[in-house]
Amino acid sequence: MIRLDIFADPVCPWCLIGKTELDRALESRPGHPFDITWHPFRLNPQMPREGMDRAEYLRMKLGDRAAEAEAAVAERAAMLGLRLNPGPREPDTTDAHRLMHWAGLEGAQSRVMSGLLRAHWLEARDIGDPTELGQIAANAGMDSEMIQNLLKGDADRDEVNQREMHARERGINSVPTFIVADRHAVSGAQPAALWQKVIDELVGEQQG
Repeated sequence: MIRLDIFADPVCPWCLIGKTELDRALESRPGHPFDITWHPFRLNPQMPREGMDRAEYLRMKLGDRAAEAEAAVAERAAMLGLRLNPGPREPDTTDAHRLMHWAGLEGAQSRVMSGLLRAHWLEARDIGDPTELGQIAANAGMDSEMIQNLLKGDADRDEVNQREMHARERGINSVPTFIVADRHAVSGAQPAALWQKVIDELVGEQQG
């Protein structure tokens, strides 16, 4: 197997698009060699725990470019058959990343990330809410009650923060970022065709 490390934040629309493209490539290449690990990277590490109004957040972050940026994202998503429907609040994703950390211990990371992205971007759900996170965990085959109990405290909060800090120290400053075999870094939402080419080349090298 070949490591594919992915740095992502579920409130990043390009992470939704990038994962959708990657998933389609993986589905078309069932013999792909990737062993995927997801890593935390918060776009908004200073976000209050209770989150904030999304419209206000976009005005603060993007100013006059907010509407244009949202339209570009919606257009790209629509090309993949995705109709964006984010909720009214922009959440703090620290707890979502804690859930992803625990999902890694159970081999459920990709399922959980799919659930987080779907909940935030397509279903207008608050992924800063422990109840919602518990439901996402349950849908991925994890113990919802245990997850919600863990979220009541600060378990592994420092671990998530340290992993994010390590990523930034490595020079990662945007998401999604993909690192293939701990050597080749690819940033941004890449099309499925690129991933298919990468997979075919890797399989060819292994067979050669």
